[in-house]
Order: sequence, then C-alpha cells, then structure tokens
Amino acid sequence: MTPWLEWLRTYPELQTLVACVALIATAWLANWIVKRILVRGLYRILRHTRETGLQDFGIIRRLSNIVPALVLSVGVTAVPGLPDAAVTVVRNVCGGFIVLTIALALGALLDIINLAYQRRTDAHLHPIKGYLQVIKIVLYAIATILIIATLIDRSPLILLSGLGAMAAVLMLIFQDTILSLVASVQISSNDIVRVGDWIEMPQLNADGDVIDIALHTVKVQNWDKTITNIPTKRFISDSFKNWRGMQQSGGRRIKRSLYLDQHSVHFLDAEERKRLHRFSLLEDYLVTKSQEIDDWNARLAERGREPVNTRRVTNIGTFRAYVEHYLRNHQGIHQGMTLMVRQLSPTADGLPLEIYCFTNTVAWTQYEAIQSDIFDHLLAILPEFGLRVFQHPSGADMRHWGESITQRGAPALAQEQERPFEAGPDRTA
Repeated sequence: MTPWLEWLRTYPELQTLVACVALIATAWLANWIVKRILVRGLYRILRHTRETGLQDFGIIRRLSNIVPALVLSVGVTAVPGLPDAAVTVVRNVCGGFIVLTIALALGALLDIINLAYQRRTDAHLHPIKGYLQVIKIVLYAIATILIIATLIDRSPLILLSGLGAMAAVLMLIFQDTILSLVASVQISSNDIVRVGDWIEMPQLNADGDVIDIALHTVKVQNWDKTITNIPTKRFISDSFKNWRGMQQSGGRRIKRSLYLDQHSVHFLDAEERKRLHRFSLLEDYLVTKSQEIDDWNARLAERGREPVNTRRVTNIGTFRAYVEHYLRNHQGIHQGMTLMVRQLSPTADGLPLEIYCFTNTVAWTQYEAIQSDIFDHLLAILPEFGLRVFQHPSGADMRHWGESITQRGAPALAQEQERPFEAGPDRTA
C-alpha cells in the first residue's frame, strides 16, 4: 500500500478524488449496515410487541439517516487537498440535515404519543392533539432557526435577536394559529365539545358527529357521510347546538302538534259519552269528569236548567285526556320526564294540539319509529271523537266540489246561494 500512497501523493488532485470516493463509499456502507441490519432487526423485534408506533411512523428509519451524515461531517476533514470552503459547506449541510432529521423524528414521536393517548378510554374527553400540534410548530420553528444558523455558519442568537423586529409580522402570519390555540384551550378546559358529540352548526351546514379535534380544525362527519371541516375558533365565536346532553339524559323530546279543524269541536251528548266508555283508557276519566260536572251543575239550582249555564264534556277535552293516558301507558315513552298534551293558540291552519313528551331511547331510528307510531294511532283514532284534522283544500277536493255542482245543477246552486248562511259543523265560512 505504501507505493500506492507515495504514487497518489504525486498527484494531489487524484488523491483528493480517491479520498472523496472512499468517504462517500464509507457513508453508503454505514447507511446500508444501519438500515439493512440494525433497523430491520429492530423492526422484527417490535413486530412481536405492542409497540408498533415506532415502525408505523418511521421514527427509527429517520434517525438512521443521521449515521451517514455524521460519517460525511467527520470524514470530510480528513480528505487531503480539499478547500476549506468546501469542508465548511459539507459540514454545514450535514449539520443542517441532522437537525432536520431529529426534528422530523421528534414530530413522529409526538404522533406516537397522541396515538398512545387515544387508546385510553377517556381520551375523547380531553384530546391533546391540539397541544401536540402547538409543540410541533414550536419544534419546527426552532429547527428552522438552527438549520439556517448552521448553513450560514452563524450563531442562532444572531437570528433570534432579529425576531424581535419581526414580532408583528409573525403575529400576523400566525394569527389563525394563535386564535386556534386559544380556542382549543377553552374547548378543552370548558368541555365544550368532544370527539363523538353530535353537533349542529347550520351556518356551516354541519350536522353530525365530531370525529377529530385538531389545532386548526374540527372534523364533523355529517349524516350524509360528508365531512365538514370547521375552524376551531368558530366554536368560540359562533353558536352551535351540542346534543350530548340529550344523549346522556336517556330520553329524546317529541314536540309535535296535531292541527284540528275547529268546526269539529263540540259538546258530547249522552250517546257519544256512552260510546266513549268503550275506551279502557277513558273510563276513569269519564266517570270522574261526569261526577265533577254533575256536582258543579247541581249548585246552579234554577240557572242549571238552561244548557248554556251548565258545564258539559267536550270532544276535544276528552281527546286530550285520551292522548295523555295513552302516552302514560306507552312503553316507548320516558315516564320520568315531562309529559303533557296542551292546546296552543288557534291559527289559520287549525287548532294546534301539541304533544310534548320524551322517548326512553336516544337512538335515532328507534326515536323516529316511536314518534311515527304514536301519531299514526292518534290520526286514526280522531274520528272516534268526532274530530277532524285540518288541511288546506287540494286539487282532489276542488274536483269533487266541481262534480257535486255539476250533479246538482245550476238552479239548485242558485237557490242555495239565495238562502242565508247557516253555521254548522259541516259548513265553512
């Protein structure tokens, strides 16, 4: 080997070239040994354990890239005849690459920490993804400063001293990040929203389950399986509805009205009361109500002879009592929550009879089935009380009316128009 070295010394340029090739070959060999032997062997060990996050996020493979960079950074000083400027450039580039590799590995480590935290049963109550993203931003900002300082071969303090003048610019650039960070802290500390909550934000067309809470955005999977990304700060500045309270209560509210035709409301005669005694749900009500009314009317003495002065049972009041007893005995209704049947103010669309109660389940499909079954029954049972549901005339109604006029003829219609109007349950104004 000595003659070859002596011969190479006579050709400095060739000696430098051979040394550079040998250095690159050494770096490549070190990289091959680390990745093919050490990294693969370590992955095989991790495959038989539960700690698969290191393999999934490639943190070990990233760290293995430091070895060839260190070989180049240290070995470049031993290359004879290489200019000092070239040595400085190689060492600075290798130093910057090492800093970048470590920063990426630490970022992957933060992802592993988030993954491990999400495996906890209470992770959805206090997610830490937003905080880890803030740490990532700070980490990458520091890494950027160190890389720039390494490449220009200057102290990082020089760059940091110039950041004071750029504070206003940085505040403007990272405005959304700062606002999102504040919003994330408030969301977590006040328990405003969690992963798995059903939320509604109509102004952003969001209606579904929260599937992810990050620093800048909250992902909502709508019921049509689309994804809506909502800025985190909007949960502080805008209003939204969180259905978590309903889900935790164990009951979901039914609040819907039957619109009754007011012309069908009347007092019950003896025959109608007798017929309604067939309903087992109304038997106690009718007996108690009749006794109460008889006692009231008995105190009227002479005035009680006039029907206008007496109290009488109405079909709509009896129907209200039936609906309430029906709900009290319904297996799908939560009996521990508010339950009432009430009249609302009359409207041009009829007299609203509102059913206000809660189901004993919060499952959407079961809730809709219970609600539909209740109103199916109420709509079908209405004629038994002499009541009608109000609805606007349709094309079929107008066609039947026209056919009726045609069958009776014009003279009969003219005579009917000449007669004075008589109010009645089957006539409308």
